[in-house]
Amino acid sequence: MSPSVTTEVNPAFVLHSIKNVSIENREIPKLRNDHDVRVHIEQTGICGSDVHYWQRGRIGDFILTSPIILGHESSGTIVEVGSAVKNVKVGDRVAIEPGVPCRYCDFCREGAYNLCADTIFAATPPWDGTLQKYYIVASDYCYPIPAHMSSEDGAMVEPTAVAVQICKVADLRANQTVIVFGCGPIGVLCQAMAKAYGAKKVIGVDISKTRTEFAKKYAADGVFVPERASAGTDPVEASRAIGEKIVAEFGLGEGADVILECTGAEPCIQAGVFAAKKGGTYVQAGMGKENVVFPITTACIRALNIKGSIRYTAGCYAAAVDLVASGKIDTKSLITHRFKFEEAEQAFELVKKGQEDVLKVVIEGVQ
Repeated sequence: MSPSVTTEVNPAFVLHSIKNVSIENREIPKLRNDHDVRVHIEQTGICGSDVHYWQRGRIGDFILTSPIILGHESSGTIVEVGSAVKNVKVGDRVAIEPGVPCRYCDFCREGAYNLCADTIFAATPPWDGTLQKYYIVASDYCYPIPAHMSSEDGAMVEPTAVAVQICKVADLRANQTVIVFGCGPIGVLCQAMAKAYGAKKVIGVDISKTRTEFAKKYAADGVFVPERASAGTDPVEASRAIGEKIVAEFGLGEGADVILECTGAEPCIQAGVFAAKKGGTYVQAGMGKENVVFPITTACIRALNIKGSIRYTAGCYAAAVDLVASGKIDTKSLITHRFKFEEAEQAFELVKKGQEDVLKVVIEGVQ
């Protein structure tokens, strides 16, 4: 490994316990093996999962039991490389894929490493994340970005890769009709991805008029803001009415070819099933309540292909870099708020509020 002698500190944004965070100096992390690199983190986007761990201390089976450093949507510059590293060098600017799998299980060998049970994923308990000055990661999970891409663009590769995976799971193809529930960052990125893949018509759905207006300017061919159901209405029937209204309003015939559900909200999940055509594809990407009422009879009668999407698989990150670098996916427009590293807690507080005018919040790294 290349020598590295330093007396620097490593400021980190640490989650100690539920709702208890602070900035503290950690030791500068050391390379774990000859294939690792050390990255000086320059920009980090805040993801809903980061806020979820901060506020609730768990997501599913991943439970906070000891302090972790938050953050996983990052880019930076490589400052140290292991002796066996060949794909990158010191000085390279990179987007970091934050989940390194075991490489040996059947899922990894099939390329579906997002399902690997032994993945070291940044800011997923018990592993530290990227909101620190320096981060150690496997060299082949670093993707060089071209000079014209900013560090903010590099950090936005992560949510773009999530959208790439969602569309990959959907087997999205040219000339299809697509409804995307949710016009937050992942939702609008999915809308843009669908258009990049040649979708004939892409409809964005959200309860926020502000967000749907952004989605219409950003990539969607049409947008829909559901009305609140009147008191006493059966919630599933209300969702059915919304799904059917979307199909009718946008001329989708017997329903959309593809439904991408990016909210996790129960009414959207239900409306998505009702808006899908027979034999269509429904992809669940949003996570909300762990258990919801699901219109299973309709899903069966329509012979829907129901799939889940999580993180990313082989090829998604490289594709995301290319899509951002080529300008096919515009990530700059999604960033609405920027914070210094020492303002990290303020940034998290802003994301927690869920304001309609907040899309993507990024935190500048320690200089």
